[in-house]
Amino acid sequence: MLRRRGRTVIASPNIWHWPELYEVENRAQDVDGAIFAALREITPWSGRVVVDVGCGSGYHLPVFAEAASSVIGVEPHPPLVSLAQQRVKHLSHVSVLEGRADKLPLASNSVDVVHARTAYFFGRGCEPGINEALRVLRSNGILVIVDLDATAHPYGQWMREDLPHYNPGAVEAFFAEQGFSLRRVDTTWRFNTRQDLNEVIGIEFSPRVALRAERETVGLSLSVRYRIHTIQKTLVHPHRAGVDQR
Repeated sequence: MLRRRGRTVIASPNIWHWPELYEVENRAQDVDGAIFAALREITPWSGRVVVDVGCGSGYHLPVFAEAASSVIGVEPHPPLVSLAQQRVKHLSHVSVLEGRADKLPLASNSVDVVHARTAYFFGRGCEPGINEALRVLRSNGILVIVDLDATAHPYGQWMREDLPHYNPGAVEAFFAEQGFSLRRVDTTWRFNTRQDLNEVIGIEFSPRVALRAERETVGLSLSVRYRIHTIQKTLVHPHRAGVDQR
């Protein structure tokens, strides 16, 4: 998570504690590339400057680097910063910086695309991060937020069971109020072994819900829907999240 409570970054409960297992999860996610296909339609980044906020161990940085003029990963957790830097050390136009979503270590009006994946599930409360993204974006730059969609498929049902107070409709309404567009993307997660699948389920859900998910999953694949929220920075409305920019 990249939300903030006071001055404390809220730890991501999976990748911070199980980075090696999360690497297995990253390899299994969206094996058909549906999310990146949608992102290329929404916000092409060829020849542009891309920032990946909450980049974790940098798994997605090389994908952006294939076409971007430069790529910057920003990650608040020092061990993950080191892993990301190691991953991209052979790419001269990619860098990784330690930093928070609500205080990006970047100049204003300096980038073209800000990408944040599985970081803003709860909507309200993440206004500082949204405004920071809009601050560093150039005019007509795009902020794209990719989150899991808890309204669909068994995976979404498991999420709602694990988080009974989570209201995906309210989250979507929050982003709509800020001026974001919404696109839903269905993906397939596919694992090499059943052990990999079960272990990943084990870091994503509570033990009770993980056992249910294991029982209800047949084979080595999961159907998982994502939602992609996007907003373009304009000169007329440089900040849309209603936060004092002093």
